[in-house]
Amino acid sequence: MDTSESSTEQQPAASEPEPARRARRRWVMDTRPLRRPAYRRLWSSTIVTALGSQLTAVAVPKQIYDITGSSAWVGAASLAGLLPLVVFALWGGAIADTMDRRKLLLITNTGIAVTSLLFWLQAVTGLESVAALMVLLAVQQAFWGINAPARNASIARLVPAGELPAANALGSTVMQTGQVVGPLLAGVLIPVIGLAELYLIDALALCVTVWAVLRLPALPPLKAAAERRAGVREIAEGFRYIALHKVLLLSFLADIVAMVFGMPRALFPQLASQNYASYGEGLALGLLFAAIPVGAVAGGLFSGTFSRARRHGWMVIGAVVAWGAAITGFGLSGSLWLAVVFLALAGVADMVSMVFRGAILLSAADDEMRGRMQGVFTVVVAGGPRLADLLHGTAGSAFGARTATAGGGLLVVVLMLGLAAALPALRRYRV
Repeated sequence: MDTSESSTEQQPAASEPEPARRARRRWVMDTRPLRRPAYRRLWSSTIVTALGSQLTAVAVPKQIYDITGSSAWVGAASLAGLLPLVVFALWGGAIADTMDRRKLLLITNTGIAVTSLLFWLQAVTGLESVAALMVLLAVQQAFWGINAPARNASIARLVPAGELPAANALGSTVMQTGQVVGPLLAGVLIPVIGLAELYLIDALALCVTVWAVLRLPALPPLKAAAERRAGVREIAEGFRYIALHKVLLLSFLADIVAMVFGMPRALFPQLASQNYASYGEGLALGLLFAAIPVGAVAGGLFSGTFSRARRHGWMVIGAVVAWGAAITGFGLSGSLWLAVVFLALAGVADMVSMVFRGAILLSAADDEMRGRMQGVFTVVVAGGPRLADLLHGTAGSAFGARTATAGGGLLVVVLMLGLAAALPALRRYRV
């Protein structure tokens, strides 16, 4: 009797965790791609480089400002890196479709590592040359422009189609985490070890990446693509391919709409100074810049539902509309803490958009075109926010920061709904 009662009392306790585990699996990040050794190696290297690259991203403008005392030179350096990034991302996408992507990753990661080492050498020797910094930045961005399309296009060869959203969520979450932790780590390390050593840490981190890529399987192009060369005609073929495949075109347009009209980061300093100064200008500025990446990380950590979604087109449409609505709420917020909440919600929406736009690019494009699609994707992702800085900066000066921000968010909602209504290809796309 006692034994039966004891077993009866224990059964509910044993069965209770299983529903909880099932519920967690529905919401928390889907880690199935990490069971695949090749993808796990590629992803693990991203953890290291996501932090290392942010150290260099902080060190370069800091060193330029220390030399010149001018923010204008810092802005000029950013533009100096944009042109080679755009050119070489487009060309790199074509190269990624005509040669072994693993070999291309080895070459470009080694090139980035050498560039980081040269950054360290110029800093530790006290060269203090803005021209040298800008040249090194341009070279580094050129290597990165070639590397990114090959890296992203390789994912579809390492995981099955059903796990692409999960793989994109894993990668995007790591990159967003690096954008939050990396600058904070740089701020802590500069007074302790000095600015020059940030470059050296990045170079060492890239050595880990090279080692991880060495362990990847060969990723040669399809036989039909092996005889092609990567030239202007191949780049033009990529744009024609986008024009003929409306779902790809719309996925790019969705990102352009969201980033160009709805990314108000150029207005953060003005908002921190004029609208949220009572909270402390420095605190307000830091929170505004951190809120979107923090929201994106949170979205990635609770991305378990992504793997079950089949209507990828509707996920992109909904995410962009949600982004625009959140940015509108941010622009209308009188409280700093409410503003941060809206920006964090925008970050969640941005993560959803990134994951499903990336999945569409990998699943809707043929393998021999994936490199070029990722090249265009890299240009859009890098160029859109820079155009937004110009647009929002001008609008903020003319109409005020809050009006420009809220107006931009509303414009995103209207334009995205208009695109979805006028062109049904994205609405209809599913896997």
